[in-house]
Amino acid sequence: MASDEGSDAEAKAKPLSKSKRRKMARLTIAELKQLVSKPEAVEWTDPTAADPRLLLHLKTYRNTVPVPAHWSAKRDYLQGKRGIEKPPFQLPSYIADTGIATMRDAIKEKEANMSLKAKTRERVQPKMGKMDIDYQKLHDAFFKHMTKPVVTGFGEMYYEGKEFETSLKHKRPGELSPELVEALSIPPLAPPPWLISMQRFGPPPSYPTLRIPGLNAPIPEGAQWGFHPGGWGKPPLDEYNRPLYGDVFGVLPKVTDTNAGEPVEKTPWGELEPEEEEEEEEEESSEEEVEEEEAAEPAATDGLQTPSGLATPSGLTSVVSTVAGGLETPDFLELRKTTTRETAESTSGPRSLYHVVPEKQTNVRGLMGSERGYDVAAVTGGQAAIPVLGEDRGTKRKNGVDVSLDASELEGMSTEDLKRKYEQHARGSAGVPGSKEDFSDMVAKEMAKKKQKMDRDRETKKGEKFKF
Repeated sequence: MASDEGSDAEAKAKPLSKSKRRKMARLTIAELKQLVSKPEAVEWTDPTAADPRLLLHLKTYRNTVPVPAHWSAKRDYLQGKRGIEKPPFQLPSYIADTGIATMRDAIKEKEANMSLKAKTRERVQPKMGKMDIDYQKLHDAFFKHMTKPVVTGFGEMYYEGKEFETSLKHKRPGELSPELVEALSIPPLAPPPWLISMQRFGPPPSYPTLRIPGLNAPIPEGAQWGFHPGGWGKPPLDEYNRPLYGDVFGVLPKVTDTNAGEPVEKTPWGELEPEEEEEEEEEESSEEEVEEEEAAEPAATDGLQTPSGLATPSGLTSVVSTVAGGLETPDFLELRKTTTRETAESTSGPRSLYHVVPEKQTNVRGLMGSERGYDVAAVTGGQAAIPVLGEDRGTKRKNGVDVSLDASELEGMSTEDLKRKYEQHARGSAGVPGSKEDFSDMVAKEMAKKKQKMDRDRETKKGEKFKF
């Protein structure tokens, strides 16, 4: 008895280890699920973390990517796929539809049956253009019919065997695929096998708005109620024979009916004002502006003015006269040359679309002349004829005589003095030395230079001939 009491006292006096104290202070999974906002994020390894609450806060944070599940596995990553046979590579459907795979297989089969000599010849001199493929189909396959490859979404992590799982991304609850109908052996117009349980226990709570035929939606046409093979059971009703979960019989008015709810007022709540009033206001405003400008014009016209009506900023007048001296300055100057056109239109009358030019017999004259000519004077109304290429067109301005006279010399000069002045200038331009067109001195100098050069070349050639 004494020994037993001593052992109990020693056990009580012995302190706990750190691991045991840590295990006693650790939260259980049930307690941790009660403390956090999202209990579904708690895993069996979370209570052993240094700070479980901070860990769960980070795990449930928005846009957080979870840690891969193989972090705690003893086996290396992807070591469990050793026994799985890897399927051979297959071309995508949009490329296989072009028929390029069958062409390549036919060419490879033909090359396998070739002899060694033919293979060697083919290697030395290969033949091009063996595959007779329509490159338009190939272009459409890559740029029109190409589909995106299957990729993982945000936050998804690859793990072993993920490619063998069924993708439920495009599946909708309540819609039975033809493969599922065939696997469950559901005959036409027959309900799914879980409809009887739903009528007994109610619709699934995860999908409160899901319409299930035979439970909260009408059954398809041709189907019958009852528990016989192919029957849709009995709809759930209350004590007043009213459906519990929705319009099973299809007798209630739909939301899309025109009679349901209050009538909708479709009259426009706002209209645009007529444009006539705006135009009248614009006309009135423009008239007021014109009146204001007319009223302001007399004040602006005080002082000196130019003939054109514009006043200089300094108040002085600046006149640029284009009229000869002794004449009055006109109030208005027309710079456009419209007088000849107006006179031509007035004399010729209405203009015709075309004119028939009469033909006449002429002598060959000028460069590339012709025996036949046209009487243009009959069409132009007696004006000068059109000049011919290569024909002498008379005295040009550059062949004429330039006479420079001062205006003061013309006052007392008679007609004979003016004619004498003109003859002097004409004589000087023709042969008087020092005139502009006298090139005799220049030609003589050039000829002398050329002769000296020829003599020099001749002497150098003679010297070269007598050299030994």
